[in-house]
Amino acid sequence: MFAKHLAIVAALTLGSNAVFAAGDEDTMVPKPTQTTKECKNGKIWSEKKKRCVKPGNAALDDDTRYDAVREYAYAGQYENAQNILQTMQNPNDDRVLTYWGFTHRKMGDVELGMAFYQRALTENPDNLLVRSYMGQAHVEAGETYLAWVQLQEIRTRGGTGGWPEQSLAEAIRTGETYSY
Repeated sequence: MFAKHLAIVAALTLGSNAVFAAGDEDTMVPKPTQTTKECKNGKIWSEKKKRCVKPGNAALDDDTRYDAVREYAYAGQYENAQNILQTMQNPNDDRVLTYWGFTHRKMGDVELGMAFYQRALTENPDNLLVRSYMGQAHVEAGETYLAWVQLQEIRTRGGTGGWPEQSLAEAIRTGETYSY
């Protein structure tokens, strides 16, 4: 039975071989900005103030914070990303929960990461990014069938052709996952 599922996964993913980037709708790798080029200790570049500010600074909105979380996560600075996540106005927002899960997973606490992924899906079952990250965690654990289940959920929920679907299909095909 497992071999049959593996064959199905291989058949579904062989055509996907491009490199893709993350974000809810963003299809680009987060480009380094002043946040990761100039700011230290998890601070965020404020366009309004033209300097690095603490993540809780009132000059920043949650979208700016979220972009900084993605940028720090891509740079492998997971603790800085988590420091920013702590300042988000809505800690139960599925985007916030997604990146809590991602950073914990990348820092080695896969179980806690998966718990955050589940919470994100409770908030928004159509969060395709969290489904992709959850599937990639399954790939890392050698649980290809469970990754494939998430791939099918992404496709069923309208994600065919998007970054979450393509990156998970590529991870299943190659065994290599993404850090953003």
